[in-house]
Amino acid sequence: MEPPRAIWHTDEVRAAVDSGDLGAVVRGVRRANHLTLADLADRCGYSVSTLSRMERGKQPLGDVRVLRVLVDALHIPPALLGLADTPRRSVRAPAPVARVGVILMPGEGTDPMRRRTLLAGLTGMAGTAVLGTTSPQAFAAGDPVAVLRNALLDPSAPGGVPVALPQLRQRMAAAQSVFQLGRYTDVADRLPGLLSTATATRNDTSAGSGHAAANGMLSELYALTSELMIKLGDDRLAWTTADRALQASHGTDDVLTQAAVRRAWAIVLRRAGHADTAQRLVVDTATALQPDLHRGPEYLSVYGSLLSTAAYTAAVDGDRDTAHDLLAEAVDTATRLGADANHRFTAFGPTAIGLYRISIARVLGDFGTAVEAARRIDPTAIPLVERRARYWSDVARSFHHWGKPEQCYRALLAAEHASPDEVRYRKPIQQITTSLLRHPTANTLPGLRAFATRTGTPA
Repeated sequence: MEPPRAIWHTDEVRAAVDSGDLGAVVRGVRRANHLTLADLADRCGYSVSTLSRMERGKQPLGDVRVLRVLVDALHIPPALLGLADTPRRSVRAPAPVARVGVILMPGEGTDPMRRRTLLAGLTGMAGTAVLGTTSPQAFAAGDPVAVLRNALLDPSAPGGVPVALPQLRQRMAAAQSVFQLGRYTDVADRLPGLLSTATATRNDTSAGSGHAAANGMLSELYALTSELMIKLGDDRLAWTTADRALQASHGTDDVLTQAAVRRAWAIVLRRAGHADTAQRLVVDTATALQPDLHRGPEYLSVYGSLLSTAAYTAAVDGDRDTAHDLLAEAVDTATRLGADANHRFTAFGPTAIGLYRISIARVLGDFGTAVEAARRIDPTAIPLVERRARYWSDVARSFHHWGKPEQCYRALLAAEHASPDEVRYRKPIQQITTSLLRHPTANTLPGLRAFATRTGTPA
């Protein structure tokens, strides 16, 4: 099939083809057909903002599935978007998206009520320096975290006993709930046996829908383990377990599980310094979900969490415009969802968007903006303990970089009050605590040295 000559000879299309810019080709053909972005969105199922990012090169066109959808929507030869051998004037084939079949080691307007709520929360923490009095040394004997690490590293560990799929699903959901309560040590205690059981169940289940479901649950458990390892500051095991999650997800037909696992993989890629690859992966995954968003709140929640992660990843990479663009689309998704929810344990909704606003402003260096974003959120209304502790951690980190030690310390105490494990294991918290101990005002911060002891920070 050849494109109409009027389209082929459009200067914009010819220039785009010669440049090898796939986004420019899409834009040129769309304009030559007198289509608006909204028209093309209706044809292909992608949002206007997604198509705009594609055309402007803000979202690389490297996913073959997306390219095929665009070819069909624009009624053009596949070769025009690099999907087949092309004549001399054709588009250069895009570089393939990174694949992960093997483990690659990493290189490593203010609401006054909200303002008062934040300040009251900080002030209320001033006298709570004796929270979480269990010392990290108390876990030395039979430390669940050490046991989990050993289980992940030792392939000769005893095998588990298979169980019925509903029972496995129930135990997995319980572990995910405990994680969202901010009880990371308890999760670490559950995971060795649970991973062993899930592996045995997968291996014992015959091919078919049951086997696919067992693979899906195993991949979700490894994704949870990767998330826990990030909390525990073990990026190497986070990388390993995210890769295992990805491999297991190839055996499931649940697209939402696959999407969630790719998000987990993108997070470890970002932390290993591969922000560009991470963003491309998570945005491509979100784009592939767009045509199915009408299928219900689970799809919207997973899609919104992907967009939020992509926005944060762009901010980490210093791309302010893309971060705000992606976050705006996440806001639209949260609005469409209508309220905070926890479908597929995503904890996605308007409150989650507010938390990402804080994180994105912080990593972009806009510390005052981050604090202002925090003041618009009532922390007592954050439904999940883990998210509430993360909120206070972000507030503490923002105040720390802003040069406000007293407010920083009070926020750390609030984070500890929400979840002692959030401050006990997180390396950034220990680094901030070390800085506070050396600050000239350290003697004015009551209980700081005791706090340092509880978090394992050398005093």
